[in-house]
Amino acid sequence: MQQNIIRTVIDTARARAAKAGFAVNIAVVDASAQLAGFERMEGAVLGAIDVSQKKARTAALFQTDSIALGAEARPSGAIYTIENSNGGLISFGGGVVLRDAEGAFLGAVGVAGATVEDDEDIAQAAAAVLR
Repeated sequence: MQQNIIRTVIDTARARAAKAGFAVNIAVVDASAQLAGFERMEGAVLGAIDVSQKKARTAALFQTDSIALGAEARPSGAIYTIENSNGGLISFGGGVVLRDAEGAFLGAVGVAGATVEDDEDIAQAAAAVLR
């Protein structure tokens, strides 16, 4: 993934988080789910560093937003306990697939440090900038 794309995604997420009054961790992974970019906003919770990276990795590994994956990972779901695979995944909001304007899969962004709903909103805004 090109550095300018990574920077655009991170900058968009940072701006959205700051506007809402949150300090978050923002991770971008490439199409092979490898960390390509990361930023911890000043004051962001340290424990959310790993969470942001796992959200992005989860979305990239399955080419599905983490919130959608989580809907099937509940106790009655078809993929219950999937969080225990691939070295640990996250099955709640904040991991969003990145696609270009043509719909090609680029990787994913993970945001952690606000509420789950706000993490999801920030990550969706960051992903939308590429479409």
